[in-house]
Amino acid sequence: SGITTTGATVLVGLDQLPRSLLFYRQQLQWLGGLGIIVLVVAFLPLLGVGGMQLYKAEISGPMKDNRLSGRISETAKLLWLVYAGLTLLCAFLFKLEGMSWFDAVGHAFSTLATGGFSTHDASFGYFNSPVMEMTAVVFMLLGATPMALHYLALRQFSLRVYLLSSEFKFFMLLVLVLFVLTVVTLLFDMPRIGWLHDFRWALFNLVSFITTTGFSITDHTTWPYFLPVLLITTALIGGCAGSTSGGLKSVRLLLLTRQGLNEIRRLVHPHAQFVVKMGGHAIEPSVISAVWAFFSAYVFVFVLTFFAMMMTGLDMVSAYGAAIATLTSLGPGLGTVAYNFASVGNGTLIVSIVAMILGRLEIFTVLVLFLPMFWRR
Repeated sequence: SGITTTGATVLVGLDQLPRSLLFYRQQLQWLGGLGIIVLVVAFLPLLGVGGMQLYKAEISGPMKDNRLSGRISETAKLLWLVYAGLTLLCAFLFKLEGMSWFDAVGHAFSTLATGGFSTHDASFGYFNSPVMEMTAVVFMLLGATPMALHYLALRQFSLRVYLLSSEFKFFMLLVLVLFVLTVVTLLFDMPRIGWLHDFRWALFNLVSFITTTGFSITDHTTWPYFLPVLLITTALIGGCAGSTSGGLKSVRLLLLTRQGLNEIRRLVHPHAQFVVKMGGHAIEPSVISAVWAFFSAYVFVFVLTFFAMMMTGLDMVSAYGAAIATLTSLGPGLGTVAYNFASVGNGTLIVSIVAMILGRLEIFTVLVLFLPMFWRR
C-alpha cells in the first residue's frame, strides 16, 4: 500500500506508534512516487500505453522544442529534482503554518506522492487548520500534474506551459465542475454549518479523492445524497499522465471523449474524415487503439476486483469502495473500508494487494510478464 502510493492501512492507533515506523510509512510512499516517475518515462512507452507517450504526443506541437532530455536517465533525473524540490517546499510551508518538522516532512512526502498516509488516526483533520488544508490542496494538485510540465514551467519561468496542455486544462475543468456540484449540494443540505465550512470541506475532500491522495478532514460517508459515491468514483478518473496520481488518467478520458464525439459526428456525416486532436495536432490511430485497449482492460479488472471483494465477504457497498480504493491507489473507500482495512479478512487483503499492484503498474505492465513472447524477446 505504501510503495504503490495507495495509502490504505491496516494499522490503527497511529498516534501511539514509534516515530521510526511512522516515518518509514511516509517514506515508502515518497519512494513509490519516484518509482512511478521512472515507470512512466522508461517502461510504459515500450508497451504503447504509457501516459508519457500521450504526453509526448501533446507536446509535439507548440511545445516540440521543449524536450526535457534525449536520454531516459537524464529525463528521470530532471523529473526527480522537480519532485524533490516541490516536496521540500511543501514541508517548509507546512512547518511555517504550525506543524512539527516530523509531521511537516511526513505529510509533504504523502502529499506530493498523492499517497494519503498520515502520522495521525484523524488524518489531515488532526490539524484542523484551513491554511494547512489549502496548502495541501495546492500541492495535491501539483502532485497530480505531470512533473514534466512543472520542469518546463520552471525552466521557462512561465505559466503558459500549463495553458498549452490540453490534459491539464481538462483536469482542472473537471475539478472545478465537480467542486461546484459538491459545494452546492452541501449548501442546500447543511446550511446551518455555514458556507465557509462547506467550501473548505468540499474543496479539500474533492481534490484529495480525484488526485487519489486519500487525505480526509471530515467523514465523507455521512455526506448527503450521492456525494459519498461521487467522491470515491472521481478517483477512477485520477490525475494527469506523468504524475504520481492513480486512476485512468485525465488524458485518456479526454481522448475517449473526443473519439466518442467523432463517432457521433460520423453518424451525421458518414463520408467525412474525423481525427482526434490534442494540442492542435492529430493523435495517431494506434495511440487511440491503445487507449481503448487500456480502458477495456481497466474496466474488466475493476469488475473482477469488485466481485472478488464480494466473494471475500464484503457487502456490495464496501466491495465497490474497496475495488476503487485499491485499483486507483486512493486508499479510503466506503462502508467497512471507509477509513481503513483493519477489520477485513485476509482474503480481502490478498485481493487488495493484487489490485494495488495492477492499478499502480497500469495493468498491462503486469500482464505482459505472463506472455511467453515477452520472455523470448
